[in-house]
Amino acid sequence: MTLSVLVLVGSSVDQFHCDLSRVYASGFLDALGSDPAYRFEVAFVSPGGLWSFPGNIDPVSVAAAQQLSLAQAVEVMSSWQFDVMVPQMFCLPGMTTYRSLFDLMDVPYVGNDSAVMAMTADKALARAIVAAAGVAVPAGVVVRSGDDIELELPVVVKPVDSDNSMGVTLVHDEDSLASAVHDALTYSAAALVESYIPLGREVRCGIIEADGELVCLPLEEYAVESVRSSADKLNRTADGDLYLVAKQQTKAWIVDTSDPITDKVWAAARSCYRSLGCRHYGLFDFRIDPDGEPWFLEAGLYCSYSPSSVLAVMAAAAGIPVDRLFARSLEQLSVKELSS
Repeated sequence: MTLSVLVLVGSSVDQFHCDLSRVYASGFLDALGSDPAYRFEVAFVSPGGLWSFPGNIDPVSVAAAQQLSLAQAVEVMSSWQFDVMVPQMFCLPGMTTYRSLFDLMDVPYVGNDSAVMAMTADKALARAIVAAAGVAVPAGVVVRSGDDIELELPVVVKPVDSDNSMGVTLVHDEDSLASAVHDALTYSAAALVESYIPLGREVRCGIIEADGELVCLPLEEYAVESVRSSADKLNRTADGDLYLVAKQQTKAWIVDTSDPITDKVWAAARSCYRSLGCRHYGLFDFRIDPDGEPWFLEAGLYCSYSPSSVLAVMAAAAGIPVDRLFARSLEQLSVKELSS
């Protein structure tokens, strides 16, 4: 049986998130688009919130497609009766509100649900939940403009609900603290100020579900001098095209599973997964202090099923190709969900 798959791409927020979504969705469609097991259609959300259904996701095809209101788009999608949706939106509404729309439409989708995505998008809330489960987190406080900060320096200041390391600053002196908070508040309504964990290493741990078990994947490690910035993750070519800096071998690499930190990080990641109520997969960032102990930084609960996606890179290192990774997520959806 051919599975009908709707690929949700774009961003209602801005062009940056639209381009980011297009990068990952393109990788997914290139990798699985010719698989006869699936029939793919694209729903594209443009900045401002208008929808279209282009034949492809390149800018020319999207620009040429008829733009529709939300109500019109829902009518179109309801008539198509898709089996499953693959979310490829990385802006905050895309990870939360737009997933909720498909819950209302009774269309199942791979990945974590809108409530879990909203919870983990709030870094302060996510760290409080995993801390209650016994996972080590840096001391931290949520602040707004003018609030007193009593943490001992150095500290890391970040927007409380923004991704891609935008607005993240390492602060060593009191004179720089207010400007760092101001910078973080340009991306969010509040800033999270955390004690700086002295650098040992920084790693990311992926988990997938298989046959009722949580399978931890080989860790990915990042080249970090102090803290990771947005420049360590994304950049643009001279032509303005977005590309993934973090995929360069000098920036990131897979950690051998015999490394002593692996078991400690895997144990902490499993606790994070369970306490946050994740499903299908999870992705968790940890700082490793000089004594080799992991400290939870944040959860990034997304996977594009593109070969360049972090979870796909980790899975490939474990001998799981991207098509099998996608199939495993589909297997987590019940037969009832996929046939309703």
